[in-house]
Amino acid sequence: MTLKLYYDLMSQPSRALYILLKATGCNFESKYVDLRKGEHYSEGYSNINRLQKVPVIDHDGFLLTESVAIVNYLSREGLIPETLYPKDSKTRALVQEYLEWQHTGLRLHCAMYFRVKYMDPILFGRNPTEEQINGYKQRMDFALQLFETKWLGRGTDFIVGNSITVADLWAACELEQPRMAGFDYTDNYPNIVTWWAKVRQYFDPHYYDAHVILNKIVMKQQKMSKL
Repeated sequence: MTLKLYYDLMSQPSRALYILLKATGCNFESKYVDLRKGEHYSEGYSNINRLQKVPVIDHDGFLLTESVAIVNYLSREGLIPETLYPKDSKTRALVQEYLEWQHTGLRLHCAMYFRVKYMDPILFGRNPTEEQINGYKQRMDFALQLFETKWLGRGTDFIVGNSITVADLWAACELEQPRMAGFDYTDNYPNIVTWWAKVRQYFDPHYYDAHVILNKIVMKQQKMSKL
């Protein structure tokens, strides 16, 4: 049995899958795809993923894209522990409820804020206006308030009850992205801050390892903002 993971750690869902496989001791072959060099647009990679994105898994020749579909598949194949993706029908449904919501409920707004404020100036030389940045920030703040109160503010330690699941890991990796654009959660989102520390601790050292480059960018941004 061979499992290959095509990924770039600058991609939020790539990080989530990478951390999950590392933390659970799943044996896999790393296949790094450098997004900054455009390797996902190469003909060779297009044959692996027609959508030219990461992550992708190749499991004994079976190719699968989209991180939520992948984690579902890995669970059914018994490659990740039931503790992180429960097989109990109702508990699993609650995990899937979050994973379905997060595409447009959280991921979209965090990713767009990061892209407009941080990536577009680097990739395309497009500098957004303050009005544009504030517009994306307001939409992200609304999403974060929903996450803070409707998913975390329910008297439990994690998104689904008091046991950590893949829902928490997927959410945590999405929330890391806006930090590279200088966003700080500390003052306005106490539930997120408390929960986030638990998620990081649970998946360390692999969580830390997957975010080394991201954290270097954050540190660089913080130093520049003080100049």
